[in-house]
Amino acid sequence: MKPKKIFVTGATGFIGSAVVKELLESGHEVTGLVRTVQGVEALKAIGATPLLGNLDDLDSLRRGAAESDGVIHTAYNHDFTVAREVAAEADVRVIEAMGEALVGSDRPLIVTSGTGTVPEGHPGESAPRHASEATALSFADRGARPAVVRFPPSVHGRGDHGFVPILINIARDKGVSAYPGDGTNRWAAVHRLDAAHLFRLAVEAAVPGMRLNGVGDEGVPVREIAGVIGRHLGLPVVSVPREDAADHFGFLGAFFSMDLPSTSAKTRQAMGWEPVQPGLIADLEEGHYFETAPASAGAAAR
Repeated sequence: MKPKKIFVTGATGFIGSAVVKELLESGHEVTGLVRTVQGVEALKAIGATPLLGNLDDLDSLRRGAAESDGVIHTAYNHDFTVAREVAAEADVRVIEAMGEALVGSDRPLIVTSGTGTVPEGHPGESAPRHASEATALSFADRGARPAVVRFPPSVHGRGDHGFVPILINIARDKGVSAYPGDGTNRWAAVHRLDAAHLFRLAVEAAVPGMRLNGVGDEGVPVREIAGVIGRHLGLPVVSVPREDAADHFGFLGAFFSMDLPSTSAKTRQAMGWEPVQPGLIADLEEGHYFETAPASAGAAAR
């Protein structure tokens, strides 16, 4: 396949940096949106082209998309001190700006979403960031090639600063590693390197309108997550009544109490994608999550 020039937002982020490396190693050229001078230098060091800007700089986003052969949008405001409605509205504006630059070009626009809240008994369905997905997919009728890649609650791997490190931090603060209720509710998960591989497959070959679930572990009981955390920290593993989850886990309480399995069976069949990296429990058992104290619960941005 002829190498293509791909524009990546969030290019130095936890997932985005893995996507950039995956693309470069596959022979693509990459332009990455970065917010800082340090980010500029980091991209230059690995052979990518930096574009200094941010998600509020719509002109830079349009330029990056217009000068590319395709877009992978991984950036999102995960700061939970910002209202989710505000973050979602900002994401829609970003997608609209880049989509407009691709109208009539038959070039791919790959956006990120989440498997979200899964209806019980329907692990292939999801309730993700609806407005972002709908905005992106609307460009299929305008001559672009949009697709959505959906990821589960935990995208894990070395350098993770998402939900699992927050749980580790809570366990350190509370002196116990807890789970809600009987702990049988499940979280789906995927390794960041498997996620990056799916992004590459999507930008190379996704059909317009595709929704691709990037799931490695279809459902890890949260009791198992708490158990690994407790063993590595040398703390008791205990149950917290579901009605007390918000008091114990803070903003994460309701989410950690939900049953969120998902499946990637259709994605694997359609794209030939097969996760090969360690699952969530195996990744935690490697110990790197416990080498340094994770960020506080207020810093959940990925």
